[in-house]
Amino acid sequence: MTTEAALTTADLRLLAEAGGAAPSLHNSQPWRFRPTADRLGLEVHADRSRAVPAADPEGRALYVSIGAALFNLRVAADRLGRDATVRLLSAGAGAQPCAVLDLSAPARTPRPFGADLYPAIARRHSSRQPFTNRDVPERLVADLMLAARDEDVTLTLLEEHGVRRVLDLTSEAEARIAADVTREAETRRWLRLEPSYDGIPLAALGAHDRDARVPMRGFAGHPPRYATPAERFEALPQLATLTTHSDGQADWLRTGQALERVWLLATVHGLQACVLHQAVEIPDTRWRLRDPADGPAHVQLVLRVGYGPPGTASPRRPVEDVLAPSAG
Repeated sequence: MTTEAALTTADLRLLAEAGGAAPSLHNSQPWRFRPTADRLGLEVHADRSRAVPAADPEGRALYVSIGAALFNLRVAADRLGRDATVRLLSAGAGAQPCAVLDLSAPARTPRPFGADLYPAIARRHSSRQPFTNRDVPERLVADLMLAARDEDVTLTLLEEHGVRRVLDLTSEAEARIAADVTREAETRRWLRLEPSYDGIPLAALGAHDRDARVPMRGFAGHPPRYATPAERFEALPQLATLTTHSDGQADWLRTGQALERVWLLATVHGLQACVLHQAVEIPDTRWRLRDPADGPAHVQLVLRVGYGPPGTASPRRPVEDVLAPSAG
């Protein structure tokens, strides 16, 4: 059964606002949305003018970000009482979208994601603050793993030896980024000292670990041009990896959907999170992120989770900048 009602302007704005609230590398927000010609669906496009080429030369992080926006669109579609059928495409040059959502059918079941995730879209922020030493309950870990699995992605909460290995690789990658003039300059370009609609504002930088255990990204440079407070971080961070069996554009889009699904569910349950992205930006450290005991796998992201203060909201592009006119 299909609905004859086309998406209204208000519907499209709600969808675009939800999609635009997704996480992205350096808060670059590399997406654009366009209603289909019949206004019963939405195209999702990559905005390559907002790429971060030094850190993300293959576009992996760009498509992970778009995947996160795509999941928010699915959640918002449910809010509108519509079922979202997603078709992933191999986006090439020109105007080809990387995904299309068919929103012509009414929602089939209430709360298709197991919880009402829509309010969490506005509450989800990266927290670069210290977390407490309270463990995430095993039942919640299982729910987060299942949420990722439903998007064909594997979430693994690391044991102590895995956490220490990943922290060492992240520290190594952070040092290599700091020593690379091009990468360092690109990172600083996304730091925002004045009000803006993208990038990382000073208020969102959080703190740095005074004991140098948790390697937060140095947006302010090395040595930092703007000081962040030195605080004691958790003794052993709770880290999770998101992995896929293959490593193409569709896998990156699925990873982004899994990331946002996990993050929104974590937010519903009072967890905070941030991405430790440095080690996936360098090919050899990314390769060493995988646990050989797990067999062939591609680590797409490292997520730090825990209980602690919420992150500061990062700015967002206006709806008018990300919502394009109809394709018709």
